[in-house]
Amino acid sequence: MALKDFLVVVDDMPASAARLDLAARLAARTDAHLTALYAFTDIAFPGYIEAEFPQELRESRRQARKDQTALMAASFDDAMRRHGLTDRSEWLEVEGDPTIAAAVRGRYADLIVVGQPDPDRDRDQPVAQPADLLFESGRPLLVVPYAGRFATIGERILVGWNGSREAARAIGDAMPLLAAAKRVVVMAANPKPGPNGLGDEPCADIARHLSRHGCRVEATHVATDVVEPGDTLLNMVADESCDLLVMGAYGRSRFRELVLGGMTRFMMQHMTVPVLMSH
Repeated sequence: MALKDFLVVVDDMPASAARLDLAARLAARTDAHLTALYAFTDIAFPGYIEAEFPQELRESRRQARKDQTALMAASFDDAMRRHGLTDRSEWLEVEGDPTIAAAVRGRYADLIVVGQPDPDRDRDQPVAQPADLLFESGRPLLVVPYAGRFATIGERILVGWNGSREAARAIGDAMPLLAAAKRVVVMAANPKPGPNGLGDEPCADIARHLSRHGCRVEATHVATDVVEPGDTLLNMVADESCDLLVMGAYGRSRFRELVLGGMTRFMMQHMTVPVLMSH
């Protein structure tokens, strides 16, 4: 299935501009429609405290929010003009929890573009949480690091492969990007041997599958007890100058109180390039 309908989650944080620019470039390249979701929440005070606020203060808070929303919308309009998406874009403003709003609206998109939380800035800020979106939206996520700007996206892709259903789903969701990439490297970190593992030639089977879709693909694997699997993937990203990582996302519980798998949690915290994740 082609990727023709993107949702990008924008917010008041500094990294939002780079995220919007990346989503716009990707939408322009794939001839897709781009919707920007700006979900906001005001600081909530108990009713008895709110009632004590002077009318001028309440009005000032409303005006500040209105001004900030107008500024964000203007930035979006400017980005759409620069990337030729004026006729294929939409701006949505929603008052409420950003994660819930993105999960609900994201179900009507092929891909959700969301930011990696910045531990120094976002800890107490109402921003969309990708770890929750993975399980609530039912859609693949493109998680953009909070640091850096990314000149290219999807030209050189690293696929983290372990033979799991989540990894297979991620490859299926990313197939339009994989097929268009200049180079795809499929890598297994510490592959398991045996009939239920990745076999004598780790990644060979999935590489053949990708080649049948026209991907320019090669397979590799690394076995080491010195470097953690997450670091192994990120080292390969750097060594091969990859601009996108594709991987499955894992949960260890069926219940809502999900504990992210170790690799997923590691990438959420340490990603250096955008990561396309599916659950």
